[in-house]
Amino acid sequence: MTDAQNPPAPAPAPAADDADDAGGGGRPVADGPIVEGRGLTVHFYKRVGSRRRTVHALDDFDIAVGPGETVGLVGESGCGKSTAGRALLGAVRPTAGRVLFQGEDVTDLSRARWRAMRKHVQMIFQDPYSALNPKRKIGESVAEPYLVHTRLRGRELESAVIELLEMVGLPAGAAGKYPHAFSGGQRQRAVIARALALRPGFVVADEATSALDVSIQAQIVNLMVELQAEFGLSYLFISHNLAVIRHISDRVAIMYLGRLVEIGARSDIYENATHPYTRALLSSVPVPDPASRTAHIPLTGDLPSPMDPPKGCRFNTRCPVAVDQCFTDRPPLEERSPGHSVACWVN
Repeated sequence: MTDAQNPPAPAPAPAADDADDAGGGGRPVADGPIVEGRGLTVHFYKRVGSRRRTVHALDDFDIAVGPGETVGLVGESGCGKSTAGRALLGAVRPTAGRVLFQGEDVTDLSRARWRAMRKHVQMIFQDPYSALNPKRKIGESVAEPYLVHTRLRGRELESAVIELLEMVGLPAGAAGKYPHAFSGGQRQRAVIARALALRPGFVVADEATSALDVSIQAQIVNLMVELQAEFGLSYLFISHNLAVIRHISDRVAIMYLGRLVEIGARSDIYENATHPYTRALLSSVPVPDPASRTAHIPLTGDLPSPMDPPKGCRFNTRCPVAVDQCFTDRPPLEERSPGHSVACWVN
């Protein structure tokens, strides 16, 4: 555990065909964001009958995550949160826009270059059981990043795997067992261990706690906070759980139907929300105080189809304060106070 407590200084990124013995995927911290998405647009195409329809999963999406920072990404199911995370990791190629990793444009990297980048960017998936091969022992799954990216083998590999498992709170004996022998929380710990094997600088946690019991969610979130402090990780934490987002995030970004509608420091979002959609989301969170008089803001209607998004502001079909301009012009994401930006014509 000594190396985990005092990790070595990050080494520069290797060339695409290099492999180090120690893993260590972290890169020197550059001035500015570690990961940045500029104008990210992701469209999918679906055939409906004889017509080819465009699915607007993500449109003109801007986001930046600083070194050691956690940005929480919130929105309803189907709003494009997972697509945004996958686009930043190169798992989905953007239709338009750019992805930068520590100032370097990585949008159009070759497959070989992206293979090398996997040491620096990783993902924690929503369902830990689906994320692990049920026919492989936990130790084999956790060892895979080392086998692909490093020369660690034999006893050294076994020691590295055991150290990882102990680091996330699993016993050394877990390496020899299959995923079905563990609870959901224990499987998620194994998934986290695998994601951190090469000491990445940036991790996308896509609904990493939503499949777990509430008590286990708290344990996993606290573990992620501890590992972030230990290794200087940067997180994009995707969730629809506003309580978890408030606990773990430094900044919070609110999405609606493929677009960012508000982003700011945690205190700005939770104490001074400006966009009507953000206010409605926050008002839906139960408050464990019978004396509370927090007014609930109901949203009528369903989320519009991403194959036929509304013109102007995409929230206009459900917004309680929409004006004529909301139905014709798209509001730009503008800074209203330092670090707090909103896309709204009314507020």
